[in-house]
This record gives sequence, C-alpha cells and structure tokens, in this order.
Amino acid sequence: MKLLIKYQIFFALLLATGTVVCFMFLIVNWSIKQGFLQYALTVEEQRLERLAGELGKVFTVEGSWEFLHGNVGRWAQLLVKTLPPERVTPDRQARIARLLEGGSIPLQKVVSSVRRSNLFELRVILLDEGHHPVAGPNRSRRAVVTREIVSRDAVVGYLGLLPKNSLTDTLALRFVRQQTLALTLISVVMLVISAGISYLLAAHLVKPIRTMATAVHTLASGGLDTRVTVSSSDELGQLARGINTLAYTLERNEQLRRQWVADISHELRTPLAVLRGEIEAIQDGVRQPTPEAIGSLHVEATRLNRLVEELYQLSLADSGVLTCQNQELELATVLSGAVTLFRPRFSSRELAIELALPGGEISLYADPERLHQLFTNLLDNSLKYTDPGGRLEVEVTVREGMVALAFQDTVPGVPEAELPRLLERLYRVESSRSRSSGGAGLGLAICKNIVDAAGGSITVLPSPLGGVRIVVELPLTGGRS
Repeated sequence: MKLLIKYQIFFALLLATGTVVCFMFLIVNWSIKQGFLQYALTVEEQRLERLAGELGKVFTVEGSWEFLHGNVGRWAQLLVKTLPPERVTPDRQARIARLLEGGSIPLQKVVSSVRRSNLFELRVILLDEGHHPVAGPNRSRRAVVTREIVSRDAVVGYLGLLPKNSLTDTLALRFVRQQTLALTLISVVMLVISAGISYLLAAHLVKPIRTMATAVHTLASGGLDTRVTVSSSDELGQLARGINTLAYTLERNEQLRRQWVADISHELRTPLAVLRGEIEAIQDGVRQPTPEAIGSLHVEATRLNRLVEELYQLSLADSGVLTCQNQELELATVLSGAVTLFRPRFSSRELAIELALPGGEISLYADPERLHQLFTNLLDNSLKYTDPGGRLEVEVTVREGMVALAFQDTVPGVPEAELPRLLERLYRVESSRSRSSGGAGLGLAICKNIVDAAGGSITVLPSPLGGVRIVVELPLTGGRS
C-alpha cells in the first residue's frame, strides 16, 4: 500500500535532515580529531627543536656521532631532556631505552602496538650530514618533518619525524571520546526535534490539500457552489484559486446549459404548437386546406427546419468537424452576390443597403459556401432588427494582410454592455431588436464559428448610424499560413 502524501513529506523531510545531521557529525568529529593531531604535531615540532639544539651542543663536545652508535641509553637520555619537566620521572630514561630496544615495560604501563608505533621516541630519527641513519628506528619511510642540527655554524646532521597515524595521548583520547559522545547525543536530539517539526510541517502542508481534494470530490458529485478558502499566495493558493475558477466555470456552464435547454425547448415548441394547431384545425374542419393554410404550415415548417439546421451547424463547430472546402476566391464576387440576393427583401421593408468595395482584386483562401453563409447571416440580422426607413452600410477595407468588412445599420441600437453577448447562442437583447419577428438568436453565434474556422475575428461595436456595427476581419491569401 502506498504511503499517504503526509507521510511521504514527513519521511522526505526527515531523510533530508537526518542526512545533514549525519554529515555534520562526521565532519565535526573528523575536524576535532584532525585538530588534536595538528596540536600534537605542533608540540612534537617544539620538542624536535629542543632535541636539535641539545644534539648540536653534544656534537660540539664529542666532535662526531660515534658516541650514539649502538648506545641506546645515551639516545634515550637525550630524548628525556626534551620532555617538559613535569613529565620527567626517575625511571623515564630506562623505560624509553627499553622501548627503543624493543623490550617490555611495566604491566601498568602496557600500551597497544598501534599506540607504541605513534610514540615520539619511536618515530624520531637522527641522520648525519650525509643523511645516513645514526639513531632511532631504522624504517624506510621518509620523515615528514626535518630539522637541521648545527654545530659551530655548520650543519652536522638532521632530525626526521615519521608521520603520526592517530592520537595516543590519554587525555586527548579521553577528550575526543567525550566530544564524540556529546556529538552523538546532540545528533540524536536534533533528529528527534527534526522528526517532530517534519511531522507538524507535513500535516500543515497536507491540510489544505485535503480540503481541496474534498472540494473536488464535492464538485464531481454535483455541488457546483463549492468554494475553497484561499489563505496563501504560494502554489497551494494558486491551486485553490484554480479550483474556485473551475467551480465557477462549471456552475456557469451548468446555468448556461439549463438556459440553453429551456431556450431550445421554447424555440422548438413555438413552431410545433402552431403546426399542431393548424393541422388540428384542418382535421376538425374549422379551417379548410386552402393554399393560404398550407402556406402558413409551410412557413412554420421552414422556420422549424431553419432552427434545426442552425443547431446542427453549431454542433458541428463544437465537435470540431465543421467542414470547410477552402479554395482561393474573390471576396467581392461572394459579397456582391449575397447583397444582390438581399436587395429585394431590404426594399420590401423600406431599407436601403449600400456596398463600398475598394479597387483591385481581394483574394481569400476560404470556403465559398461558408463565406456566403456568413454574409447572408449578417445581412439577415440587419434586415430583422433595423427599423423601416433605415439603412445598412457594408464597407470593405484592406490593411496589413487582412481584409475588414464592416456591417453597420441604423436604429434601434443595443446597450454597449450587451454588445459582446450578441455572439452568444440564443442570446437576444430585451429591447426592440428582439421582436417576435426575429430569429432564435443563433445566427451571430454561427457567424463567429465560421470566422474562427477561417482564422479571422469578429467584433460587435456601437454603430455611428445609431444601430450595431459588426466588424469581420479575415486573412488575405498572402497572409495565410
């Protein structure tokens, strides 16, 4: 079974802290030992200096090193003179001599072989002026510290000191052991404190995660009004804000879905109710199947068919399968054809339509059917929502690889705050522009899908003529990728 995230964080923090504590323990312990070794080396260097001075004086008297050849006692005597006075005892010289000869020492003073090998007396070497051994251990290792022995301003020999492997002083060893024990206790205490802090920190970090997980579960269960309290600006705070945004979006989409279903039901019910009423009236003999009655039924059937077709077009756009047979075409040809088609209908409602095209050819890479559908929807929108006696101006301009088509009509207008919503599905302003003769509010939504598929943009603005100005921008052939 996998660990909970709280325990994963806890063990991760504890592992990181434990690693740091272990490294600190090892480094500090090593530093203490190295410090004492350096201290011991300094003491031995001072003793070596004293020994060099003493040997220089003896050489001046003796005239050579012959007095030391095979004379372990004399060599031990010289070594004892280099000790501090408080460490000199009556039998010290004899004990050093026995050590140099390889003999035993009293039982109470027994030391290990390692400790014996680190004694100063067993590591100091006397060499003559030709670097030949005179006294001391006969080892092949090269001494790491050398001192010149001077007699009558001439170098008559050298002192070497073999490297020391470890501490041998009893007090030093006791101090190092005490420091190691103290470091161990401190490390254990630090690990315990770290474990407590890590656990509290892990619980603190996981608490908002649990809250957000509960909120997501509630959202998945349908509680779309769920919100998470944002108490920080870090990544967890960003995640909480993201969940709140998701909840708001889901709640809004659910409201739009319900409104969509209600609006679609209303739009479908109206023509169906009329068709049913007309058909039942004919069946009951209240109305005769005259051409006028059949025409009324045809009008309602056409209206219902148009609504279903618009819904189908939107569903294709939503699923990403809105088919477009793009080809290179002349914009003026398609636009002029659509305007010519609508001129009689505009005239029947006492509306004027003006088309302003720039000189030269305007080439687009688009689907001519979809482009024609775009223009007819925009023209139909102005036809439905412009008061009689008004006019529609269609202006085409070309700039920076794009062509802009502006459709602007006369009164009535739309409140500026409502303009962006005209591109939403089934949205109609509660004003004179949504009279019963209008459509279902899907035409401009379809226009937006067509423009998006063509890589362009569509915006709705107030018209200088008092109505609405719809601007469509499409890429020219040279500007498409």
